[in-house]
Amino acid sequence: MAVSYNNLWKLMIDKKINKSELCKSVKISSSTMAKMTNEEMVSLSILEKICAELECNISDVMEFTDLEVVKQKLHNDK
Repeated sequence: MAVSYNNLWKLMIDKKINKSELCKSVKISSSTMAKMTNEEMVSLSILEKICAELECNISDVMEFTDLEVVKQKLHNDK
């Protein structure tokens, strides 16, 4: 499943915070931030921490993409 964190990057610009500052404030590693930069999945607990710090909802941070591909794969596995 593809995921996009473009909403997070835009929110960070609006709040004038950079990636290293966010890592420090929510206590996540730079490798976790690299995963997000590469549009890889991260745990829900990480996203929860980010949402709490930025006072936003998960849809303000990320969104799923290519759900049709996932749906087709799901139906083909039956």
